[in-house]
Amino acid sequence: MAIIIKSEREINLMKEAGKVMIDLFDELQKYTKPGMSTAELDKIAARFIRSNGAIPACKGYEGFPGNICISVNDTLIHGIPSKKIILKEGDIVSYDVVILKNGYNVDACRTFPVGEISDNAKKLIETAKSCFFNAVKIIKPGVHIGDISSIIEETAENAGYTLTEDYTGHGIGKDMHEDPYVPNVGKKGSGPKLQKGMTICIEPMINEGKVDLDVMEDGWTVKTRDHKLSVHYENTVVVTETGYQIITLKEGEEI
Repeated sequence: MAIIIKSEREINLMKEAGKVMIDLFDELQKYTKPGMSTAELDKIAARFIRSNGAIPACKGYEGFPGNICISVNDTLIHGIPSKKIILKEGDIVSYDVVILKNGYNVDACRTFPVGEISDNAKKLIETAKSCFFNAVKIIKPGVHIGDISSIIEETAENAGYTLTEDYTGHGIGKDMHEDPYVPNVGKKGSGPKLQKGMTICIEPMINEGKVDLDVMEDGWTVKTRDHKLSVHYENTVVVTETGYQIITLKEGEEI
């Protein structure tokens, strides 16, 4: 599959989905509290997305049963919403969401605290955000994908954390997953060069402990083998003529 360059019209359509995403995270954060089940949170997300004229694109994607992915503590990605998973004080929860509107997708993830969390958990969340923002700052036409990957890798490792090579960021548009892949581990100067009009998802996924992961029997849920915490942070980014624009980020949320 070739890398698909988006027109200004297509990017504006994607921005409409991005606005829904931004507001959804505010909505989910309000309900991220002890006693909530991930199934309840999934319903809140679906209702909100649909009430804004959009579609929760994860629902049914390759058989995924949830409207969004909700991953708690040692679940890195693809957590299936469940009535049996109840949030408790001190947990961390990642909401990974793909929204389809006007025929175009956007993809983003946030990890939120449930009540008061440990200093270790706070540092992990902040590091994942730093991985993203350190990397996104270099984006402009001519930069290699590997330049992004190497900054994510360096930021995480300098903080003492590990990064999976099994799951990556990706291009996005009419399809949820398009070329190019955007790994979280890589060498400077490697991979495709960015061009104006590319739309990519950069998504650091970092582990507090070892890099080893296990896929559960449901075929989706990915957990850390040592059951230490994991965090996921993601945004959809447009490559512009002189730099970049993040279309799933609330103003003032940058670090």
